[in-house]
Amino acid sequence: MRQRTSMIFIAAAISLLCTISAQAADQVKLPAKEKFHLYLLVGQSNMAGRGKVEAEDKKPIANLLMLDKENNWVPAVDPLHFDKPGAGVGPGRTFGIAVAAADPTITVGLIPCAAGGSPIDAWKPGAYHAQTKSHPWDDAIKRAKLAQEKGVIKGILWHQGESDSNEKLAAAYAGKLKDLVLAFRMELKTDAPFLVGQLGEFEGKPWSEGYKLVDKAHRELPQQLPNVAFVSAQGLGHGGDKLHFDNKAQRVFGKRYAAAYFELIKAPAKKP
Repeated sequence: MRQRTSMIFIAAAISLLCTISAQAADQVKLPAKEKFHLYLLVGQSNMAGRGKVEAEDKKPIANLLMLDKENNWVPAVDPLHFDKPGAGVGPGRTFGIAVAAADPTITVGLIPCAAGGSPIDAWKPGAYHAQTKSHPWDDAIKRAKLAQEKGVIKGILWHQGESDSNEKLAAAYAGKLKDLVLAFRMELKTDAPFLVGQLGEFEGKPWSEGYKLVDKAHRELPQQLPNVAFVSAQGLGHGGDKLHFDNKAQRVFGKRYAAAYFELIKAPAKKP
């Protein structure tokens, strides 16, 4: 009898938690579709973010939302991503804050879809990425299309290339990146700005020839396709592993993404 009572109590508690979660999601009121500006965050771990989360990264912003793991619109606080247990501060939130501050009449919606460790070949239809147990392209397109039911995609932020910066893969990277941009635009029916972030180059770990080739592909992409911008990572620090940007660097990087975005759309950037 006592065991049955305990099971009933546990079931009731789970039901209550589910109800509270659903109610919390429902409390986020979305604006009219044309006023809900969406930004897709794609790539690998430096887009997902590995910076330490601090109090300032957890403060909700009135007109800044994110699509969470359960596809609910919730306040955008770090970590935005959920690709791996170590997800932390990335460039997405600071980018979103800057865009939201530039136009208080809109609501910014971030769509986190990066997959740590994913090579560019994982960003193809049907491709499976074992590290994150995900299908990066398929999952991103599914989430983006779901978001498009409520808003309008205004930009795509890309940071990826570390997994391709080797002698085996780097030579083919430029062509694959160009194809990827075209595929995103065709699948999502958008010509929104595509922002490609530079890989980190840190003291004590000079770039290999593979890294240089991937960097060249990133730099030259704006000359090959319209409405594309390169975002510099020069001078940004790492979190101790000479691979991942630390939280301070990620916040600066997000502002640089925003500056590049404003330059493309010719809108004045405002300080958040």
